[in-house]
Amino acid sequence: MEIVLDKRAVRQIRLSAQDAIEEGDTETLREDILEAFTEEQVEEIERRLDNGDFYEFLTEMLDEWSGDDVDELFELLDAQLGDIGVDVKFEKKPAAAAAEEEEEEENVEEFDDEDLDDEDEDEDDEEEEEEEDDED
Repeated sequence: MEIVLDKRAVRQIRLSAQDAIEEGDTETLREDILEAFTEEQVEEIERRLDNGDFYEFLTEMLDEWSGDDVDELFELLDAQLGDIGVDVKFEKKPAAAAAEEEEEEENVEEFDDEDLDDEDEDEDDEEEEEEEDDED
């Protein structure tokens, strides 16, 4: 089974995890993770669990989490669900996607600017050589 958590759900989990890190309380985080899944997805996950309780599954997973790294939480969630045959995909959060796009644009712009500078220098050199040839 494959589950894709949309950007909104991923963002909510990230914010909640950050709050849990700062405050040391995982209760709201557990609820937010649970709400990220549809009712049908929760039912399918519970069918695959030995104890049949997704809430308890999340409690145990959060007990394993170090409580200081948001990305670790997503890795743990992915691994734990993977163990019961659920492949979970996380859509990139908009800020990360936007940052990557900006970085790509900057790299392209930097390359273009350097390219233009090199061409201008080459043209200047050629013009100087032509002027010298004309003088001779």
